[in-house]
Amino acid sequence: MDPIASATATLFEEREPLTKQQGLALVALEDDRIPELVALAHRVRLEFAGPEVEVESILSVKTGGCPEDCHFCSQSGRFETSVIPEPFMPLEDILEAAKRSAETGATEFCIVLAVRGPDDHIMEKTLEAVDAIRESVGINVACSLGILTREQAKDLAAAGVHRYNHNLETARSFFTRIVTTHTWEERYETCQLVRELGMELCSGGIMGMGETWEQRVDFAEELRALEPHEVPINFLNPRPGTPLQGRAVLSPLDALRCIALFRLMMPSTVLRYAGGREVTLREMQATGLLAGINALIVGNYLTTLGRAPEEDLAMLADLGMPVKRLM
Repeated sequence: MDPIASATATLFEEREPLTKQQGLALVALEDDRIPELVALAHRVRLEFAGPEVEVESILSVKTGGCPEDCHFCSQSGRFETSVIPEPFMPLEDILEAAKRSAETGATEFCIVLAVRGPDDHIMEKTLEAVDAIRESVGINVACSLGILTREQAKDLAAAGVHRYNHNLETARSFFTRIVTTHTWEERYETCQLVRELGMELCSGGIMGMGETWEQRVDFAEELRALEPHEVPINFLNPRPGTPLQGRAVLSPLDALRCIALFRLMMPSTVLRYAGGREVTLREMQATGLLAGINALIVGNYLTTLGRAPEEDLAMLADLGMPVKRLM
């Protein structure tokens, strides 16, 4: 059966998840069939996830000096990059950033730290920031603090952290090619803890690090098994000084294949545009929203520049996509 027809029947008639073989057949479609793939992904998004788009901003409150060797990351202390390590940001600066985010229409503010995992001092400072934001800003608070212990996860959940981000980054079979200082299994265990203790799980990864199409399909299946609420989709933006600095970015059509694949493999999951979309999709970013994306990180990323929030909000307005409001 034709891959588009097969996927349509499985998702809409049988209401069953796509198989790995179906995923591989979809990403192997010729370029001239990408519009059909995009149209199916958009139909699936509307049917299973609805028309609204979540808007989030992120803030690196402790930048650089990370002891891990993630080959895509300019915040690793093991590589010679332009990132200058900075200590934990003052609370008043974090609050100001959260207020600016809320003013742009963001419904979530994510506190991000460049660490393997939080120590007692970082946990204390993070919990203080979470309390202050929840009390004075009125925006959902998410955190991304690396690998957690059970007690740390309990404390974050008790403090009212809405969502925890911990990316698997890539397929299990490719992980050792990009990280050697910790394991894929360690990341997976933190993701399981987050869900077990009642926080929403945000876990995704980066496309274009040298993985094969089969590994991308495997990655989608591995994420699907975790049942995350949200999957951020990043595209490699090669950072000077990192081991991946010379790798070419994905083509826009391959980026669309990735987005559509993840939407079709995870019909009801929030798929969030994240880093690298500006350099990978360029003028086709709106098409990505029609290929299954239903959430955005607006503004800048951790160490790279994004677009002005007003540009993304205008893009959503042009597409007739409503911004999801806080409940």
